[in-house]
Amino acid sequence: MYKIIGFPQTRAMRVMWLLEELGEPYEIDPAPPQSDTIRAVNPSGKVPALVDGDLTVTESIAICTYLTDKHGRFTFAAGTPERAIQDSFTQFAVDVLEGALWTAAKNTFVNPEEFRAPDVKKACRYEFAQGLETLSARLGDGPYVMGETFTVPDIIIGHCAGWAVAAKFDLPPDGPVYDYFKRLRSRDGYKAMTAKVKAAL
Repeated sequence: MYKIIGFPQTRAMRVMWLLEELGEPYEIDPAPPQSDTIRAVNPSGKVPALVDGDLTVTESIAICTYLTDKHGRFTFAAGTPERAIQDSFTQFAVDVLEGALWTAAKNTFVNPEEFRAPDVKKACRYEFAQGLETLSARLGDGPYVMGETFTVPDIIIGHCAGWAVAAKFDLPPDGPVYDYFKRLRSRDGYKAMTAKVKAAL
């Protein structure tokens, strides 16, 4: 059984969602960021971490990539053109969408007050909106970013959409990106993950 270290209402949601999609059993140690528990396996204090036997993996993107490669599902094989495009979507999600959300969060409640720059949040909202326009332009005809195949970047982007709602960032009220987010939320794995997150609160 896998073990996730990290409070569920964090990036741990990504790993939970993926494990629900994979149908793999897991347990959760709901350690908060910067706790002694997470610092014992990740000096940065960031959650989540995944424990798989003697292996501990940190950083949610690395964890999701490890799990999909290990199980051979929700990913394309390394070294293929499809994997290159998939990874470009993942990098876009982290750099642009998550980047805007995380910068806003750090300047709202994460950093000590004397190290916050509240005015930067306006720029974060602009960058996030620009990112959604890019996403709209890159979405093809398939239900997911890689067409018919649900992959890691869908989880990262879907998590960012939920994060945006919590942070009161604007999401499109209709159109292809709205429809895409709706499809992600309709997946059984997403529903199972959100039920467990709510139960942990």
